[in-house]
Amino acid sequence: MKDLIEFLKDADDAVLEKRLKALLTPNELNEMQHRLQIFSLLEQGVPQRDIAKQLGVGIATVTRGSRALKELKEE
Repeated sequence: MKDLIEFLKDADDAVLEKRLKALLTPNELNEMQHRLQIFSLLEQGVPQRDIAKQLGVGIATVTRGSRALKELKEE
């Protein structure tokens, strides 16, 4: 993980975008964008089922995002 952080941390936005596109498949990038949207919608108080429907993802994906968001807040 440390190598990944070092690779990404000192890049401006354009370089960071290129590096992420080099590291991740289009599907992985899409999944990360969904995860960020899930975090945002959860923080706005949108119900999990509504998030799943709105983003076209499974409820398990939203629940996993909810757990991850809770872990982030516990740091």
